[in-house]
Amino acid sequence: METIDYGIHVTLSVFLIVGAYQFYFWCQRRPLVAARELRLAVDDWIAYRPGWVWIYSFLYYPAILYTNLVVDSPRDFTRLATSYFLLLALQMVFFVLFPVATPEEWRTADPRGSWSERLLALVHRFDARSNSFPSMHTSVATLTALHLFEGLGGWVFAFPLLIGLSCLFTKQHYVLDVPAGAALGWACFEIFRVLE
Repeated sequence: METIDYGIHVTLSVFLIVGAYQFYFWCQRRPLVAARELRLAVDDWIAYRPGWVWIYSFLYYPAILYTNLVVDSPRDFTRLATSYFLLLALQMVFFVLFPVATPEEWRTADPRGSWSERLLALVHRFDARSNSFPSMHTSVATLTALHLFEGLGGWVFAFPLLIGLSCLFTKQHYVLDVPAGAALGWACFEIFRVLE
């Protein structure tokens, strides 16, 4: 592919990411049943570490956009984007039919505190307590790692691992949300491979 094709794909990806968030926010406002909590004892053992918000927020998007560099044709890009659309559709089903919210007391970021606390408070302004299960951050990170595995090898799984840890340390998710998100990302990748 030519450089212009990569540029077009990255531009389209940015618009797709921004567009996907509109569906995410729509689900926050329209659950069909009351949100539940999935809190386990282990959730309370995990320390709140707001510094992980930098991984949660800034490692995420460059890695997703990097997938544009591994596609060999516009057809491959379309199929790649379709796998993310499938994941979004499945996430929306969970968010609307099985809404899960994290506890209110987990949202303690101080908007006048450290830079990490300020960033996490900003995340909280846009990202409600709902849409917790399964972790969309982890599902997207897992799908991204699987798309990158062939070219980059096993170390790509550090990406969903770090994202999963950031979900827990920032108290954005329950422990159960993370493996559920990884499983959903893996399932979407397997569907993508069957359709390839």
